[in-house]
Amino acid sequence: MAAAVSRDDELVVKSPSDNRSYRLLRLANGLCALLIHDPEIYADGGPAPKPNEDVDMDDGDDEEDGDEDDDEDDEEYSDEEGEDDDDEEGEEDEDGSEPKRKKDKGSSEPVIKKAAAAVCVGMGSFADPPKAQGLAHFLEHMLFMGSSVFPDENEYDSYLSKHGGSSNAFTETEYTCYHFEVNREYLKGALDRFSQFFVSPLVKAEAMDREILAVDSEFNQVLQSDSCRLYQLQSHTCSQGHPLNRFTWGNKKSLSNAMGSGINLREEILQMYMSNYHGGMMKLVIIGGEPLDTLEAWTIELFSEVKAGPLLEISPKSDMPFWKSGKLYKLEAVRDVHSLFLSWTLPCLHKEYMKKPEDYLAHLLGHEGKGSLLYFLKAKGWASTLSAGVGTGGTQRSSYAYIFEMSIRLSDSGLKNLFEVITAVYQYINLLKQSEPQEWIFKELQDIGYMEFRFAEEQPPDDYVVDLAENMLFYSEKHIISGEYIYEGWEPELVKHVLSFFHPDNMRVDILSRSFDKQSQAIRCEPWFGSQYIEEDIPPSLIESWRNPVEIDGNFHLPRKNEYIPGDFSLRNASIPKSSNDDNPRCIVDEPFIKLWHKMDITFNVPRANAYFLISVKDGCSSLRNSVLTDLFANLLKDELNEVLYQAYVAKLETSLSVVGSNLELKLYGYNDKLAILLSHILAASQSFSPKMDRFEVIKEDLERAYRNTNMKPMSHSTYLRLQFLRQIFWDVNEKLKVLATLTFSDLAAFVPELLSQLHIEGLCHGNLSGEEAINISKIFQNTLSGQTLSVEARHGERVLCIPHGANFIRSVRVKNDLEENSVVEVYFPVEQDIGKESTRLRAITDLFSNIIEEPCFDQLRTKEQLGYTVDSSPRMTYRLLAYCFRVMSSKYSPVYLQSRIDNFIDGLSALLDGLEEETFEHHKSGLIAQKLEKDPSLSYQTGDYWSQITDKRICNFGHLGKRNPCAT
Repeated sequence: MAAAVSRDDELVVKSPSDNRSYRLLRLANGLCALLIHDPEIYADGGPAPKPNEDVDMDDGDDEEDGDEDDDEDDEEYSDEEGEDDDDEEGEEDEDGSEPKRKKDKGSSEPVIKKAAAAVCVGMGSFADPPKAQGLAHFLEHMLFMGSSVFPDENEYDSYLSKHGGSSNAFTETEYTCYHFEVNREYLKGALDRFSQFFVSPLVKAEAMDREILAVDSEFNQVLQSDSCRLYQLQSHTCSQGHPLNRFTWGNKKSLSNAMGSGINLREEILQMYMSNYHGGMMKLVIIGGEPLDTLEAWTIELFSEVKAGPLLEISPKSDMPFWKSGKLYKLEAVRDVHSLFLSWTLPCLHKEYMKKPEDYLAHLLGHEGKGSLLYFLKAKGWASTLSAGVGTGGTQRSSYAYIFEMSIRLSDSGLKNLFEVITAVYQYINLLKQSEPQEWIFKELQDIGYMEFRFAEEQPPDDYVVDLAENMLFYSEKHIISGEYIYEGWEPELVKHVLSFFHPDNMRVDILSRSFDKQSQAIRCEPWFGSQYIEEDIPPSLIESWRNPVEIDGNFHLPRKNEYIPGDFSLRNASIPKSSNDDNPRCIVDEPFIKLWHKMDITFNVPRANAYFLISVKDGCSSLRNSVLTDLFANLLKDELNEVLYQAYVAKLETSLSVVGSNLELKLYGYNDKLAILLSHILAASQSFSPKMDRFEVIKEDLERAYRNTNMKPMSHSTYLRLQFLRQIFWDVNEKLKVLATLTFSDLAAFVPELLSQLHIEGLCHGNLSGEEAINISKIFQNTLSGQTLSVEARHGERVLCIPHGANFIRSVRVKNDLEENSVVEVYFPVEQDIGKESTRLRAITDLFSNIIEEPCFDQLRTKEQLGYTVDSSPRMTYRLLAYCFRVMSSKYSPVYLQSRIDNFIDGLSALLDGLEEETFEHHKSGLIAQKLEKDPSLSYQTGDYWSQITDKRICNFGHLGKRNPCAT
């Protein structure tokens, strides 16, 4: 066994609040590893394995599996689809589901944490050969098809599934990342299987055709995504010979065509693997409860077999231009949007991560306060949202260039005045060029960054190892953890240098809109997505005017200092014994107008708090018309509060305001120091709210688009249809759209006072807030809002249909987007109302059932039958109606056929369960127990658990689990 070349336990800078130990290890083969000992993983005194102990190295089942991607389909008790693109709006999800990390509280058992690991390999889709595009992504898939030591295709997934784990992988432009999490005792066994990806993968020829279909199904999932279509258009129109000028997803056409043209795809994969998958290209992160010496021994034992190779150095490449200048690209949108994208290529700034000049400029160009670009565009009625900055993806931060993108959501008027919008952008840029870079702004960002580093909330272990493995590629070893937070070394000349790249000759302009001239003779077709686009020349006179703006509008100025940056980080729990076992929040205010729950944090010890409030309003959704007016009110209120909310957001005190069922839900979360001040601002604005005609028209237009864009994705559409069937009150979005068209400004002005005339508030204050501070928060509501108390009878509780035993209902609806190639089948089985003492036992049985069948279901329907990329089987809790659901999305098969295959799998479940060996059953049971006892990684996760219990009426006034009335039948 080879020894480590070097190790260092002190080099990596960690947060003062981080109690984990870190060791940086380099093996003789060049592999660099970061080992993390988390003392909380075995904090209950559980038996940590010894260095040479081989834990549970069973061989698993003999069934074949073929994919690493659990995707988002392992959500427990969730109807959240999780597939929306970040820049796409309008998907509604009105459900009473419990959160993804749902656990039954009230147990006196100690909580535990999982172990995890990740490997980043310094090669990605930029390495694809032109003759086999998507090859790096295909290679990522093929590594899961067994190894010399573990030849069964589903051995890795089966092992993880039995031991409470999951896995995933993704391919970026310049690296590929593989990762997993698993119950703590099985880390060694999981690492043994995982390490073989990088030692002896089989890359089975007989599995290649199936995995090409899996890659193709994955591509078909994003075929109607506007953001993906835009990305591919930017790639397609990139300079010939540039690494971006390719098709990185890969699909059946790109990979099969390669084989059809005589290319031996397996040989190409093996060549790519042999050239790039060596120790010098790999960064490994492991987090476990074992001592660092044990983790080191395992790393040397399992990863020393990785082939040696030269050390990776991601250094800046040539400054080859990305795009032709002076061009405007108009891309036909799938959704009803008008989005303007302005992109500037900057030099690679990898080595400037401590100074972050791009973030300084993003802060100013993306600001939303008075004097900002967005504030100006909103006043003109041209835009509703704006974001700016260098994204986190590999394309945006490559060794070739950084891409700074500004995304502006335009109104109809903004689209008509497109060039005036860009003129305003360059006026603001010119303001920045004429102003000296401001050190006080850098200092604000520096303070916020250090604050975030000092009090960083713990991530789930799987996410944490991925982030650190990626960081190892780009930051110095000392700054693997702190690199993304720190701002050190104010260099105004560097800011000026980066700002000099913001000129129209270095700008790409993309417009994404349905307002597209389909009769134009200039229409072109992007070959992989089939999107239609037009390439136009921007008039030289306009480019010249942007290059040298004649004037700067007087409304533009730099932002004011941020009053929401916290200064008090003291902890309120100093006098509370850390051994206190008060698991649940307690009701500390119980009055007719407001009921408030409180729990002081004694677990995470950070100066953060979460304050959630459910505001019952008068007749908010009692009719279709009222439902639409309530949506309008909520959106207009958020619009009016935007400047205040944005300043708090920059200072890491965030807010969300949404319509949930017939109520308003207000959430404030972040540093607690200024939380009460922000709440006072919000409630005062609500109390004095008077809609403005100009903003009414813009927000109404936005809401129309949101309604029209609802259900554009088949998976969310299927959930919508099920909830529409189940819920007693459910206003159809198409009917809401019709009503919205008839509403006037005077309708809203008359409605708002009536809506707020009677209220009831139920809230939760959790975190670094004392009981006295929480009571004062309740007084802010009482002293600010003038509404009368809403009676108990007038408070609408969500009610769902209990489907009679033996009844069958089938609903078949065409997809909303005629170009959508995917179909979804959702087979839903109600189990029981979640009430009474037996309900806990029934939930546990349902979870165990899911734990047992999830992997066989995925293996059969996804891997073997290749029905589609998304295959999901999991429990559902819809307003406390427990159910079980199977879902498949496919671009290849009809819904009728998909349902027949689900039925066939269900028909075999009895035999599957009858044939389950006792040892395997116990593995599943112990894995589920560990999952239930898993510690919430952060305060926000724990608050989400408590809040779901409160809104579901699971906690009575003394903080114990309570009962709730049956649902309607």
